[in-house]
Amino acid sequence: MVKKERLIDELYAEDAERADATVFDRRTDVSRRGFLGGAGLAAMSASVGGSIVHHAHMPGGLIPAAFAQDAKKDAPAAAPAGPQKLNFPGKDSGLVVLGDKPLVAETPEHLLDDDTTPLSKFFIRNNGLTPDPAKDSDGWKLTIDGEVNKPLEITLGELKKRAPARTYRMVLECGGNGRAFFTPQARGNQWTNGGAGCAEWTGIPLASVLRAAGVKQSAVYTANYGADVHLSGDPKRETLSRGVPLAKAMNEHSLLVWGMNGQPLENIHGGPLRLVIPGWPGSVSHKWLSKITLRDKVHDGQGMMGTSYRVAIKPMMPGGKSDDGNFKILESMPVRGIITSPTNGTRLAAGTREVRLRGAAWAGDLEVRRVDLSLDFGATWRQAALSPPKNRYDWRRWTATVRLPSDGYYEVWVRATDSAEKSQPHVAGNWNPQGYGANPMHRIAVLVG
Repeated sequence: MVKKERLIDELYAEDAERADATVFDRRTDVSRRGFLGGAGLAAMSASVGGSIVHHAHMPGGLIPAAFAQDAKKDAPAAAPAGPQKLNFPGKDSGLVVLGDKPLVAETPEHLLDDDTTPLSKFFIRNNGLTPDPAKDSDGWKLTIDGEVNKPLEITLGELKKRAPARTYRMVLECGGNGRAFFTPQARGNQWTNGGAGCAEWTGIPLASVLRAAGVKQSAVYTANYGADVHLSGDPKRETLSRGVPLAKAMNEHSLLVWGMNGQPLENIHGGPLRLVIPGWPGSVSHKWLSKITLRDKVHDGQGMMGTSYRVAIKPMMPGGKSDDGNFKILESMPVRGIITSPTNGTRLAAGTREVRLRGAAWAGDLEVRRVDLSLDFGATWRQAALSPPKNRYDWRRWTATVRLPSDGYYEVWVRATDSAEKSQPHVAGNWNPQGYGANPMHRIAVLVG
């Protein structure tokens, strides 16, 4: 009989307390009911590389941040080592590939340390096959039809002349950001926190073009369509067609975009023309935009039905069978805070007694009210300093300097709170089959000495 090797994440998912005994104190059959001590503490300290300074507050069943996301730590020796790095023209090689058909790549938290996310570090999320770059960008055509008085077809060149361009720095975030934190695993690309970026988007409000088409009173929802082709290659099959309520479409920050960080919008990011609907799942910010149809009901296109981009209304049993009637459309994204410096696993010289921290936080349609940090596994918290946003939907950059009482192993936890006083939870909650809305606190390991 061949013994099945299991990942440390799987052990903890089955029985966290028993996993503590199995992994860190193999001489006992009794799982701990609280905090580390004795042989278990010594084993865990050895595994993370130093004494755990605040071990008295470390809860049972917690996988240390030093290897919490190391999916291959206990894998068989034949398993591929490490994440697959992106190799794409103009992109940072530190981006991590989550899928190659369609191409999906996330940005590790430490690469999100810029106030404005550079093009080279911006995540990639596709649903179909990437179309060829437009040969004549200004000749690109957009159609507005449906529940309008004057259907229109307008070129990108005409759009640029229609009204003064606006530039806003706004967060764009994949609806599945954080999916990897769900237990049991949900379907889809296993994003951690890297399905987000904050760029400067240039364009004109979608509302100005919709008004020019004459919005009928019967219009309630948009239906958005792009030029990307279904993965099967069949041009008759719909790749993705999502939409938003008319009120969200008419928001002044919902833009028809042709520029990103002061440059023409690149093909990989939806150029020459895309939507940016800030605060909501990135799937409604349609790339390679070719048509918007106004509808007299909630849109029922690809990506709008069943459990697609929907979350449970009443909590469901993790891993259980879904009831479509218990799901609602995911709209405003949940509050999220991340640490962008230092990176997880940072080693500091012996005797270091101070560390400077940086990060970012955002909260969908809401505002970030505050960001708090903990060095002792959540026993105590201290507030970080927030920088003002450039405009609505910009992320909030935060900074803090913390004192370290001694050499050893530390975990830095970050918890953001939004204007509705909702904070990030300790673990991902409200499990759903497609893995939307997971926003647990981000934590990193720092070893001194």
